[in-house]
Amino acid sequence: MSEAGFFNNELEKCMQKVVILIGLGQLGRVFAGGLLKTGHVVVPVNRGDDLNAVEARWPKPDLVLVAVAEADLHPVLAALPAAWKGSIGLLQNELLPRDWQAHEIEEPTVISVWFEKKPGKESQPLLSSPAYGPQAECLVAALAAIGLPAHTLPDADALMWELVRKNLYILTTNIAGLDTGGDVGALRDRHNLLLASVAGDVLDVQAWLSGEELDRAGLISGLLEAIAADPQHGCAGRSAPSRLKRALHHADAAGLAIPELRRIAATHGIE
Repeated sequence: MSEAGFFNNELEKCMQKVVILIGLGQLGRVFAGGLLKTGHVVVPVNRGDDLNAVEARWPKPDLVLVAVAEADLHPVLAALPAAWKGSIGLLQNELLPRDWQAHEIEEPTVISVWFEKKPGKESQPLLSSPAYGPQAECLVAALAAIGLPAHTLPDADALMWELVRKNLYILTTNIAGLDTGGDVGALRDRHNLLLASVAGDVLDVQAWLSGEELDRAGLISGLLEAIAADPQHGCAGRSAPSRLKRALHHADAAGLAIPELRRIAATHGIE
């Protein structure tokens, strides 16, 4: 089937499905635009809205897409009506199966977002965004409708690899960037040893969080692919200190050494 034929087929299947969209930040609005363009009924939920009241009106949505920031994810999942738990979609960074399993969510639709959306600017893709789960094809079609590349994954193992790869990219570039500033291309080209040591520590944490033996060489290649896709992407955003704090917390719980992350934390007064 041609690419156009695939898109039209998926679009037809997605038409008139109901999506509850929790969170209307930058990413939430991007997905809302794509979902509306592909014929979905999108029901927005803002911060502070009564989820049970929304559930009373929309008890059986096809998808409940949770588009809140990482720090707000667990409180939102804890407050979800039970009837929605079989229809959840997730798109956060630093996401792993343990996050949804902690809330008795068994098979969510998950997409690893590889585009950036900042206020007043068009969405800028780095890589194609991979998706897996019951409504993955509809999310892929929604992004395609607004010109953003995305693709479905074959199985849960592929999803795990993609989630860890995204976590590795976000955490490594953010945390190393506390030392270097600048962009990810400069981090790769001028601070290769720092990049490697931070990535190694991050993978130690990710291995403990995922409970799996990781494909470290493949994940490092995936990290470098993402860096090459946009070498001028900035390293340390405003969330970098909080990401490092979370990594330290996990490492302490696991008894991990992570010497490079601890050195960076000490240098910048992060506990």
